[in-house]
Amino acid sequence: MDRSQIPDIVIGRLPLYLRALRHLEQAGFQITSSQDLGERLGISPAQIRKDLSLFGEFGKQGTGYTVSNLITELKRILNVESDWPVALIGVGDLGRAIANYGGFTHRGFSIEYLFDNDPEKIGTEIKGVPIKAIEEITETIKEAKVKIAMIATPAEAAQAVADMLVEAGITAILNYAPISISVPSHVQVEYTDPIVHLQQMAYYLT
Repeated sequence: MDRSQIPDIVIGRLPLYLRALRHLEQAGFQITSSQDLGERLGISPAQIRKDLSLFGEFGKQGTGYTVSNLITELKRILNVESDWPVALIGVGDLGRAIANYGGFTHRGFSIEYLFDNDPEKIGTEIKGVPIKAIEEITETIKEAKVKIAMIATPAEAAQAVADMLVEAGITAILNYAPISISVPSHVQVEYTDPIVHLQQMAYYLT
C-alpha cells in the first residue's frame, strides 16, 4: 500500500509495537507473537496482524515474529534507522527536562540545537549543547538542514516560534506549548499537553 494511504491511527500504533519489541529484546526474547504483543499493549492480536500486513509479511503462522527482525523492519518503516537531529526551542523548566531526558538516545532522535530568549541562558550548555538566541533559529536550522523541532515555550510565544521554524525549513513540530499553532499543510504537528490528558482522564473519575 502507498504510504500516503496508511491511516494515521495505524502509524500511531507502530511506535507502540516498536517499544514493546525493544522491551522484549532487552528481556532476552527472540520470538514473539501477535497474541503476546496484544496482551502487553491491550490491542487485539488481529489488529496487530492487520496493521503489520499493510507493510509486508514479517512473521510465519505458527512460529510468530523474530523480535530483532521486526524491530529492524519497524525502524525502517518509521524512518528512524539513524538519528534525526532535533531543535528544541524554549529551555525553561519543561524544556530543560526534555533536553536532559536520556530516552531519545538510540530511539532515532538527537537534540542537537537549543534556543531560548533568556540572556542568562544564552551561551550556557545542556549536556554539551549550547543554548543559542531565538534570533539565530532561521540561520542555524537552514544551515544544518534540520527537519524536526520541539516547541516548549510559553503559549503566547509558540505561534511566532512556529512561524520562524517553518521559514527555516522545519517540516515536523512536536508542540509542548498549551496552544494550537497554525502551520502550512506540508508541516506535520503533534501536540503534547499533559493538562489535556489529565482532563480526559478526569472525565472518567467518579
